Amino acid sequence: MSWRFEAELIEWRGPAPFVFAPLPAEASADVKAAARGLMYWGQVPVVATIGATEFDTAMWPKDGRFLLPIKVAVQRAERVDVGDLVSAVVRLPDEIV
Repeated sequence: MSWRFEAELIEWRGPAPFVFAPLPAEASADVKAAARGLMYWGQVPVVATIGATEFDTAMWPKDGRFLLPIKVAVQRAERVDVGDLVSAVVRLPDEIV
C-alpha cells in the first residue's frame, strides 16, 4: 500500500535532520490504520521516494499528522530545502506488509 502526496518542506527543531514533509491529514489517518501493529513509539517505518531518490526512514506523528523526515542526502540529491514543494510517495516496507 502506498500514498502519494505533495507537501511544502518544513523545518522543525526536533530530532535531526530538521527538514520534513508533512503528510496530509487524510493520508496520515490512512497510514495509521494500515500500520497498526507496525508502529513503535508512534513511529511508522516506510520506504519513501522523492524525485528519483528512494530511501528508508520512519515517520512520526506531530499535531495529528505524520512527518516524513527528509535526509540530508535526499535534500542534496533532489536539490530541495525548506519551503520547496515536493511530490512524495511513501509505502510500508515489503518485508513487514
